[in-house]
Amino acid sequence: MISTTGTTNINGIDTSALLGAIEAITEDPSKAMTHWQIASHWRGGTRSDSHVTGYSTGGQTVPKDFTIRMDEPLQLCGTNQFASPQEYLLAALNACMIVAYVAICALEGIRLKELRVETEGDIDMRGFLGISPEVKPGYDQLRYTVHIMGNGTPEQFERIHRTVMATSPNYFAVRNPVQLHSRLVVC
Repeated sequence: MISTTGTTNINGIDTSALLGAIEAITEDPSKAMTHWQIASHWRGGTRSDSHVTGYSTGGQTVPKDFTIRMDEPLQLCGTNQFASPQEYLLAALNACMIVAYVAICALEGIRLKELRVETEGDIDMRGFLGISPEVKPGYDQLRYTVHIMGNGTPEQFERIHRTVMATSPNYFAVRNPVQLHSRLVVC
């Protein structure tokens, strides 16, 4: 990291606060621990609402209160009123990477003029619908393009790109198998 030359707000990131968090976590790794949770409820048809009530970081609970509404397109028996779970998945991947690009650039004193991530993938619905057991129910691959412009050099942006791929939590979760432990409660 290079000096932020006394400026504490670059790309909308308070670099002093971010550096303070990095220092605090370096000194006390327990402050690095976060816990995320979400409760999703069926709302009829293909509609669901996911309610976020908070998360914890460093042992402290941070309350939140908002709802993420989801639906499927008409062709999948939905009402097409809200983004689909697939669109939220891709948006969450993009948003997590954007946070990393913006923060790393800010810490390096790079002022961004533009940052856009475009992600796409294909799902063969025969897997999801159980038509063909040979077909996977999800993506074989995701393709994404990062458009970035700012006062950094191409070499700096390439290094930051590699760092984002190595440190973005959602990139990691999509790229690597994550253990899922299920529990069914029949009411």
